[in-house]
Amino acid sequence: MGDSEGSEQMEVGGFLSTLTVAKSYGPAVAILVAVTLPLILSSMFAGKKKVKQRGVPVEVGGEPGFGMRNARSKKLVDVPWEGATTMAALFEQSCKKHSHHRFLGTRKLIDRSFVAGSDGRKFEKLHLGEYQWETFGQVFERVCNFASGLIHFGHDPDTRIAIFSDTRAEWLIAFEGSFRQNITIVTIYASLGDDALIHSLNETKVTTLICDSKLLKKVGTVSSSLETLKNVIYFESDNSEALTNIGDWKISSFSEVEKLGKNNPVNARLPIKKDIAVIMYTSGSTGLPKGVMMSHGNVVATAAAVMTVIPGIGTNDVYLAYLPLAHIFELAAETVMITAGSSIGYGSALTLTDTSNKIQKGTMGDASALKPTLMASVPAILDRVRDGVVKKVKEKGGLITKLFNIAYKRRLLVVDGSWLGAWGLEKLLWDAIVFKKIQSILGGQIRFMLCGGAPLAADTQRFINVCIGAPIGQGYGLTETCAGAAFSEADDNSVGRVGPPLPCVYIKLVSWDEGGYLTSDKPMPRGEVVIGGFSVTAGYFNNEEKTNEVFKVDESGMRWFYTGDIGRFHPDGCLEIIDRKKDIVKLQHGEYISLGKVEAALASSRYVENIMLHADPFHSYCVALVVPPHQVLEQWAQSAGINYKDFADLCDKKETISEVQQSLTKVGKDAKLDKFEIPAKIKLMPDPWTPESGLVTAALKLKREPLKAKFKDDLQMLYA
Repeated sequence: MGDSEGSEQMEVGGFLSTLTVAKSYGPAVAILVAVTLPLILSSMFAGKKKVKQRGVPVEVGGEPGFGMRNARSKKLVDVPWEGATTMAALFEQSCKKHSHHRFLGTRKLIDRSFVAGSDGRKFEKLHLGEYQWETFGQVFERVCNFASGLIHFGHDPDTRIAIFSDTRAEWLIAFEGSFRQNITIVTIYASLGDDALIHSLNETKVTTLICDSKLLKKVGTVSSSLETLKNVIYFESDNSEALTNIGDWKISSFSEVEKLGKNNPVNARLPIKKDIAVIMYTSGSTGLPKGVMMSHGNVVATAAAVMTVIPGIGTNDVYLAYLPLAHIFELAAETVMITAGSSIGYGSALTLTDTSNKIQKGTMGDASALKPTLMASVPAILDRVRDGVVKKVKEKGGLITKLFNIAYKRRLLVVDGSWLGAWGLEKLLWDAIVFKKIQSILGGQIRFMLCGGAPLAADTQRFINVCIGAPIGQGYGLTETCAGAAFSEADDNSVGRVGPPLPCVYIKLVSWDEGGYLTSDKPMPRGEVVIGGFSVTAGYFNNEEKTNEVFKVDESGMRWFYTGDIGRFHPDGCLEIIDRKKDIVKLQHGEYISLGKVEAALASSRYVENIMLHADPFHSYCVALVVPPHQVLEQWAQSAGINYKDFADLCDKKETISEVQQSLTKVGKDAKLDKFEIPAKIKLMPDPWTPESGLVTAALKLKREPLKAKFKDDLQMLYA
């Protein structure tokens, strides 16, 4: 994720070309139908929104606060069904139940080529075929073989294995195989830097590393710093390079380990609920990453709870997997699919759509080939889908733009609950004329989307609801809660909220007097979000001090995690995240400024691809570093008659800075920001911030400390 050429932008070039089907009706007829039919239908039907109680206040232990539980269940959920208490048990039982149903799918590579960009760089283009599938039964056999193979590497429950790879089917097979021998898995982002990689492997004393063949070279460069590593197992690929001079380790291919286990089977040594399944290293925003210890019970509880939220999930569903499995959001999502017996088709952010960067022209992207019904996403990807659609609509102009705007407004009335009329008939009309081609970007079959990793902007959520025609379940959770905290429900059309607590946890708000957020606040209680229940993890590996700082156990033995996020509960029991303790800075004259809140507001400017606000307690104003989208800024420069040598030169020009500054001021005022919250000075950054650069996390959240360190001189100049 995070390619400088827009790896996950899911470009939508050309998708509106078939909207001209509307012209077959004749422009006058199309406009007449589009305008009058909805009005006639709306006069025939009427309805009122019903307020559904989604969360219920509850008395909880520990520090005093305002507690809430899910309205669906008085008792916290910890398993999807009796006996599925560990990841190993859950996986085995689901595989046997759905033995003949297709499970894991991977696309066959037909051809690879390279094209030269305008700057002389070469870009890889892939021609991918149809998905090739393995059944639950076949995958379970491979998992058992791999588990047996690991034992011949000297593994037992006291040893640890790390996975350092992009998302793929073998990642999940290695993951589940390790659990059949009660081996703890250490997960590491493929984009993690050398220092963090060394720290993660050494701290957990990993003896076997499983990785992509393309990442072997990276591991080899730090081999002298790895203290306990003995074995490397690599995933084969069609372009595997010669594996030579890579440490003094035993190096084996994944298929060799499977074959070894198949020929020398070993009985399973299964874990129990409290055993540690995963030590997940976060790409945290400060310092070296922390390893979060997740028990088998934690992961299973989250899956069991989410199963109750996604309507009708089952064997007919197809899930598109492309986010990092080393991130708890994707790991939890795929565990839910295993629980439900759904199919998982693997792709990547670089091959997601027909116009993605690595897809050869004329070749289907992953979504078109798979036609998923369920999909997870992070807000940054959905933002770019919205921006791409809006851009293409504007380019088309005329009848197409008018039809789109009418259709969008009509559907929006229903989505936001303003009108509950004859939606089925009207939906068919707008899908046929306007939205069908937009929906085909993601395969045309999406019925539910999961979104997490960062806050989702209200306008983006509405845009996806309208254009894709599917509800978005916006989730809130942390690695420390195994992603399980709150999840908005499919029939909840509100925006800006993350839903009620999942049935596996309680959520309470604890007053933060210093910040002025109190549980006694009216009309809604406010405070720090504290999560307690079955998904709350065991703490940080080898870091008791930090663990004790944010994890507490109450008098009943329930474990609570203090998130540092500030939230409020709506009357229906849904949580809204409104601030973050660490993001609040007091300016010179005593005003408090919430960096994250302001950044979210300013991100709606067309000139913002990424933005970091900076506030200094010794100054009365804030400043910002802004990464502008290349194409948008260059189009403005052309229309304004600005001459420039390259993009960096364009970013430095006074006229450009003034244009972006004016845009930020406007969106800031529209968002009702105070004057001191709008950056007084800005610096435009020509290069994107990517996970590979270490400036954003794998979920594309800002890493403030690395950003502040890298651009220290730029920030100082803004205050000069």
